[in-house]
Amino acid sequence: MTPAPGNDADDGRLVADLLRTVPDFPKPGILFWDLTTVLADAAGLAATTRLLGGSLDGSPVDVVIGIEARGFLLGAAVAQALGLGIVPVRKQGKLPAVAASRSYDLEYGSATLELPAGVLAPRARALLVDDVLATGGTARAACELVEECGASVAALAVVLELPELGGRDRLDGRPLHALLQR
Repeated sequence: MTPAPGNDADDGRLVADLLRTVPDFPKPGILFWDLTTVLADAAGLAATTRLLGGSLDGSPVDVVIGIEARGFLLGAAVAQALGLGIVPVRKQGKLPAVAASRSYDLEYGSATLELPAGVLAPRARALLVDDVLATGGTARAACELVEECGASVAALAVVLELPELGGRDRLDGRPLHALLQR
């Protein structure tokens, strides 16, 4: 695994070294990329936050969107570092008030995401944060939710991109910044 081009090499190597893989989770044949080892390490979390927050390349952002579930943790750290608020994109049935929902396919099933009502300002520019971009279903659904609610996607930032699964292609040209690629 290598830091993606343009990242601070030392921070990228630290994050890559801390990332753990778990074979056959959540089902046989899936290799799960576990970020808990990065989050549990103070230097690893700080490096990840710096790199994700620095992914904007000067693009103005009004809000961070954290994609369930590891995106909540990463997004909150990035939002704090940028002086912004965070809006969670949740799995279906977890929100008391829903602005919009979107169903999509995963590499091992299907799911529905929901955006909470009354928290995303129209025309807000959003930085979406998640842990892994694999097939792109979750990222695309989250982007579509944000746009359906009248906001725009300034960028999507992830810790790890798995390019061989084609997720970037499903983002329809939306800006993507990956800290690591495998």
